[in-house]
Parts: sequence; C-alpha cells; structure tokens
Amino acid sequence: MAGGLSAREILERLVAFPTVSENSNLALIDWVEEYLAGYGVKAHRVWNEARTHAALFANVGPEVPGGVVLSGHSDVVPVEGQAWSSDPFTLSERAGRLYGRGTCDMKGFVALALAAVPRALEAGLKRPLQIALSYDEEVGCTGAPPMIDEMVRTLPRAELVIVGEPSMMQVVTAHKAMAGASVLVKGHEVHSSLLPQGVSAVMEGARLIDWANRMNEEIQGRPPEGPAALFEPPFTTLHVGTVSGGTAQNITAKECRFGLEFRCVPGDPPEGWLERLRQEAGALDAALGARHPEAGVELDVWPTVPALAPEEDGAAEALARRLTGDNGTHAVSYATEAGQFQERGYSVVVCGPGDIAQAHQGDEFIAIEQLQAGEQFLRRLIDHLTKE
Repeated sequence: MAGGLSAREILERLVAFPTVSENSNLALIDWVEEYLAGYGVKAHRVWNEARTHAALFANVGPEVPGGVVLSGHSDVVPVEGQAWSSDPFTLSERAGRLYGRGTCDMKGFVALALAAVPRALEAGLKRPLQIALSYDEEVGCTGAPPMIDEMVRTLPRAELVIVGEPSMMQVVTAHKAMAGASVLVKGHEVHSSLLPQGVSAVMEGARLIDWANRMNEEIQGRPPEGPAALFEPPFTTLHVGTVSGGTAQNITAKECRFGLEFRCVPGDPPEGWLERLRQEAGALDAALGARHPEAGVELDVWPTVPALAPEEDGAAEALARRLTGDNGTHAVSYATEAGQFQERGYSVVVCGPGDIAQAHQGDEFIAIEQLQAGEQFLRRLIDHLTKE
C-alpha cells in the first residue's frame, strides 16, 4: 500500500510517469489504482478503444448522492525542443518552486486530491469525495466524455465538480469553447513558370487563412456582449498555428496542410463557425476542382470542446467561493473538461493551484505556496463534506 504519502511525495511519483499524450498512461493509472486500493477505495477504469490509455474514477466515502468531484487529467504535453534546467520527469525544488513536466498542468492538483483520500476517510464524510482522472485532455479533451458518462451510470450523483486546472486558486466560472479542423488543400504540380496551368495548394490554402483573418477583423470590430465581456480577449478568435506544404520554390505546391482553430466565447456556438468553415472550404473545393480534377479541399473536423458557461446560483461557484474567499469574477480563454461535465448536468467551476502561464513551458513549475493553498482548500472541502 502506498499509504501515508504527502501531496509532494505523490507529485514526485506522478511526475516520474512520462504521460505525454502520445504515450500510454497505464503505468500511472496502475499506481493510482493501487494507491486507492490501499485505503479500501475501489477504482473504475474506462478504456480507450486501443486499450493503451484509461481514465479512472472512484467514490471516496459513503455511497450517497450530493458529493463533490475533483477532476484532473493524467496526460502532459511534450518536452522536446524546450529548454529545461533539470530532468523534466524528475521533481526538483529550487527557490520555493517544484519543477517538472505536469507540476502545474495538472499533476499538482491530482496529487492534492489523492493525498486528501486518507484524510477524507478519517474525517467521517457524510457525502462522498469523488476522484476523476482522464486522459488525452491535451489533445482535444477526448478522454473525459466516456469517463463522465460512466460515472453518471456507476456512482451516486455528485452535486458539483471542481476541475483543478491552474487558476491560482481563483474561482473560474467561464471558459471558451474550442473547435476546429485539419485542412488539406490539394493542388496540381507544374513548373512555377507555367503557373496558370497548375494549382498551388499553398497559394489557394492562403485564401482560407485570409478568410480567418477577415473574420477576426469583423469580430473584433463589434463591441463585446453578455458573457463575452468577461474574457481577455472578449471575443471569439480564429487561429492558424502551423502551415506546411510544397516541395520546391519553382514547383506549384501539390499539398498544403494547416489547422484552423476556433476559441468561442459562451453564446457563440462553435458549430456555427464549423459550418461557416465548411461553406468556405466547399466553395474553394468546387473552384479548384473545376481547374484540375486532382485539386480540392478536405476537412478533418476535430472534436468540439464545449464552453463553460456562467451558472446562475451555481452550487459549485457558491461552495468554491466559500472555501477560497474569492469573490472576483474570473473567466479564461483556454478550454478544459469543465464544459463536458456541465453538458451532463453538473454544476462546475475551475479552481486549482498554479499559474497557467507556467503550463506547457520549459522549466514548468508550481510554487510550493500554491500547493499549500490547494491543500488548505481541500481540508476545508473535507470539513464541508462531514456536515449534514
């Protein structure tokens, strides 16, 4: 039994698992399942189709409704190409900070949740603490939905969910939706001196990228309304991060590939933007096909990550504010699994230790004082769950 471990000691073990999304997370899941079993807590797994990854959830305390879910993800982003001062998969301390991949996003919160298990059991909970640990959050939040659906079928219904993404322990009540597509523009190769006889996939793909630029200008020219005003920036954004294509400067490009991402404020449905993209891509596809039968446009639409919308009199917000003392209004432009819980009827907030500015960076860290603040938050949460 891996018992009696502090949050820091658990974090050290979690960081040592290189759970980059492209790798299996099963070694970490095995460890967490064994840890929980050591306290008599039964864990449930939800596998991906290839059985290379698994989500895990568990009910700590009485099998009754009205508990609180602590939600985190097991995967981390890659370290290749980043400057690290120490081994990213070995926890190290420097100047009041704990360094390592995932310390901030978000193994720090997962470590706190696991360290709270024996304390919760000893406290005599009247309502349960539920642990939810997903996979593939960093590549589109695809691991959480089947896990949440299985939780709904298997566990007593919790009252609310706290998603522990780094927020400096501020209570975040809204975040943007995320959607988009991988775009493949197909051209026809000729020598560039014969440009009109060919179809340059790169130059034609630029038309869709220019459409994104024009949409951004149009959106930003309108005053923000409703929940949008909470965000920075206070509007939906369209973004292309990478472009690849072509074989040589003197050949019209046969292919051009890029991703087009939407970050949508609550109230601006991502489905609408995906439909507009389909229309733009469809018009370009028809125009290119008329020039050469090889030419056209293909879209591979990504899974949509729903927004977290502000709740009126939300139970999660009320409790998180009571436990933190935070009465500010906070919204973030990054996406989390919170909207996926909210879609399934849970009251949800994002509240966790660490600064999102440190996430995904070389020398990622979480300040020790943030870990301590998270520990105090969970102590107060356990006290709340021991009351009738």
